Amino acid sequence: MKLSVRLAGFTALAAVLATACAPQTSGTSSSGKDEKTGTLRVWLFQEVDNQPKQRVVDAVLADFEKAHRGAEVTVEYIPVETRAQRVKAAFNDPGSAPDVIEYGNTDTAGYVKDGGLADVTREFDAWSESRDTDPTARRSVTVDGRVYGAPYFVGIRALYYRTDVFRQLRLRVPRTQAELISTAKRIRAARPDLYGLAVGGAYTYGALPFLWANGGDLATEKSGGYASALGGPAARKGIEAYTSLFGDDNCPAAKCASMTGNDTVTAFTAGKAAMAIGGNFSHAAVDAGKAKGKYAVAPLPGVRAGSIAPAFAGGNNIGVLKSTSHRTLAVDLMKRLASKKTQGRLFDAMGFLPTFTDVRQQAAAREPFVKPFVDTLAAGTRFVPVTPAWAQIDSSLVLPTMFQEIVSGRKDVADASADAAKKMDDAFGSAG
Repeated sequence: MKLSVRLAGFTALAAVLATACAPQTSGTSSSGKDEKTGTLRVWLFQEVDNQPKQRVVDAVLADFEKAHRGAEVTVEYIPVETRAQRVKAAFNDPGSAPDVIEYGNTDTAGYVKDGGLADVTREFDAWSESRDTDPTARRSVTVDGRVYGAPYFVGIRALYYRTDVFRQLRLRVPRTQAELISTAKRIRAARPDLYGLAVGGAYTYGALPFLWANGGDLATEKSGGYASALGGPAARKGIEAYTSLFGDDNCPAAKCASMTGNDTVTAFTAGKAAMAIGGNFSHAAVDAGKAKGKYAVAPLPGVRAGSIAPAFAGGNNIGVLKSTSHRTLAVDLMKRLASKKTQGRLFDAMGFLPTFTDVRQQAAAREPFVKPFVDTLAAGTRFVPVTPAWAQIDSSLVLPTMFQEIVSGRKDVADASADAAKKMDDAFGSAG
């Protein structure tokens, strides 16, 4: 069967977002159909360098089509930054919705509340490979004891740095957060053609380690729900540390305030930054850029010498939409995309850390670049509040707006963090 793979780097958003349908937990498709032939649509995230990922996915889809005569697959690679609008619209328009999606682990609770993801508990538990899934990864697809997808990879961020620049300027790898900030500014002073440390006002998961390392948090549990903690003194100290990196002495606010995580990694790969906070999943893109052979990776330092800043326990999952009319085929494709074989190939191609404990151990034994990320995992990671409200907070850009208000000078840290805290509390309250 002919394989049809369509790449699309979307920027257009769905125009109308209707009210989400009520959550459903039935084991069957809400379409009432389970067709065994026809075209399945898949949405996957677009990477900084998407070609290695595409090659792995193409091989999976070719095998899938051979196993299912009469079935074809089309793939669209969508920007991570616009996923919230696109997926929300898909939940409300089954006719144009995909059958299978890649989604961030922070999105699980919100997508389940919206009734968009299919409950695949029975199929996941019957899948022989699932027994080797990392318990943390399994929790990322679980809501109220039910499973809504298969873990795809673990995402951990660390500090990428240019070894040639450090050698030229006789710098050592920063051991504390204060050293990191001062080193970034020393590089910028000596090499004004470079950002010392590429940072982004829209890079939430690059900013959070600064907040957590200073003892702050996003929210605290309160009466069965959450209350924002952004206004606390420890959180403000972390926000001040991160936003101090925006300026002509490191990463000019006029350019860097709007940068996303992918933008900061792109700056590093293009030879425009001496340091960047990138994920294990950024490895392939860095190796394909100007920094190849001239960089190393270390854990992002914490406040105390020798400590590691808590990293966001990120990662992505593969799920089946409840509206699919090809449930059996979609579940099989989900398992193939998230299988041990595929995760091993994605590690080799992209540096994605596998969610299976045995596959991850094999990967770490093969590739030394994994060690800083494994060390960061071992030092302790953090997560966002596990509530559907987080999807609203994330998609409405509460934290990026706060950072951008501070670095632009429109508000000070106290006012910007207080405003962001109020927006978060409003979201927590509306989520129930």
